[in-house]
Amino acid sequence: MQKIWLASGSPRRRELLTQLAVNFDVIKIDVDESQLGNETASAYVERLAKAKAQAGFVAGGAQLPALGADTIVVVDGQVLGKPTDQTDFMRMMRLLQNRSHQVLTAVAIQSAAQLVHTTVCTDVWFGPMTEADMLAYWQSGEPADKAGGYGIQGLAGRFIEKIHGSYFAVVGLPLFETAALLAQIEQKGLA
Repeated sequence: MQKIWLASGSPRRRELLTQLAVNFDVIKIDVDESQLGNETASAYVERLAKAKAQAGFVAGGAQLPALGADTIVVVDGQVLGKPTDQTDFMRMMRLLQNRSHQVLTAVAIQSAAQLVHTTVCTDVWFGPMTEADMLAYWQSGEPADKAGGYGIQGLAGRFIEKIHGSYFAVVGLPLFETAALLAQIEQKGLA
C-alpha cells in the first residue's frame, strides 16, 4: 500500500502502526474532543475517529488516505478522559478497581473515495489497589496523558486481572481491525 497519514500524536499508535508494516507519516491536526450532550460513548469515540481521519486527509492535501483513531474508557456509562490532576486520577482509580470496565477504540480511514471505520470494545478487569498503589502510580507520571488514567502496556499492567477482547485496542490501535480497514481501502482501489 502507498503511504498514509497518521492523524495522531500518540507514540503508542505510531508504534502499533509500525507493527503492521505500513508506510506512514504523522500529520498534526486539531479536533475538538469535547463530548456532545446526550452523545453515547460509542457515538462519541466513533465521531472523534472520523473527525481526525477527515481532518488529516484535508491537512495532508487530500492526496493520501488518513487514519484517525480515538480511545475512551467507560465505566457505568461514564466516559473517563485523561485525568486533570491527582484528585481526578484517584477518583478514576477508585471507580475502576475490583471490577470491569470497557475500553472503546474507534479507527477511521478517510480516502479520496470514502470513509471506512470500525469500533472495538474490550472489557478490562482491574484487581484491588491500595491508596498507596494509586499514589505511587500517579507519581510515576504515566497516567497523566492516558484515557481512564492508565496505560495497560506500562506500569498499570500489574493491576489488570484480565481482559476480554483486543489488547491492542486498549493500548490505542486494534491491529487486526486496522489491518482489515487498510486492506479494504487497498482492495477497492480507494487509496
